[in-house]
Amino acid sequence: MVKKAPRRTAERILEVTLELFNRFGEPNVSTTLISAEMNISPGNLYYHYPAKDELINSLFDRYERSLSELLNASDGVRDVEDAWFFMHSLFELIWQYRFLYRDLNDLLSKNRRLETHFQWVLKNKTRSIKAMLDGMARSGALTIDSREVEATATSMVVVLTYWLSYEYVRDPRRALEPESAQLALLRGAHHVLNLLVPYLEQGQRMHLLGLVSAYSQPAA
Repeated sequence: MVKKAPRRTAERILEVTLELFNRFGEPNVSTTLISAEMNISPGNLYYHYPAKDELINSLFDRYERSLSELLNASDGVRDVEDAWFFMHSLFELIWQYRFLYRDLNDLLSKNRRLETHFQWVLKNKTRSIKAMLDGMARSGALTIDSREVEATATSMVVVLTYWLSYEYVRDPRRALEPESAQLALLRGAHHVLNLLVPYLEQGQRMHLLGLVSAYSQPAA
């Protein structure tokens, strides 16, 4: 059997940091805890990432790249089925980097780079949702007045961005634990797409209700 090459230390540091940030929240994780979790010296950690902000920025860069690729898929959304898959994919990515959303306001207040880049994230989410609405309108899946598109897209982005915060407030002890992920993501996709119900063609509206009943459960 060919032995796998050991992962580079810098890569392993990011993986462990993401796991700890997601589990405990970024404000509660120190570089000392990260180095102890990895069983390496603080000096070894600082060699690769001299400051905690560099860890945060590196993880955010990964998230931003993945998000950019995913948002481009909105151009291919034509109906409720496509929109459901697209929205669930967005929530899966958000869940993967959930520490950003759990501690978003705190992170933005401390990190100027995140502050400016997250404004880009919001703008691109909105652009992507508008493209999705346009594609669904052109295919006949929904009918929406052009004057309502901006407000509807913004409302969808607000729910998309703050859904995990709502889940956390609703159930702080369990909401962001791995076993809660699937239902949290399904509820999020449901509530974002539910904003389209007034505009959906009747068959599409019934299909959305069918997707919700098949894949989701009401919150406890």
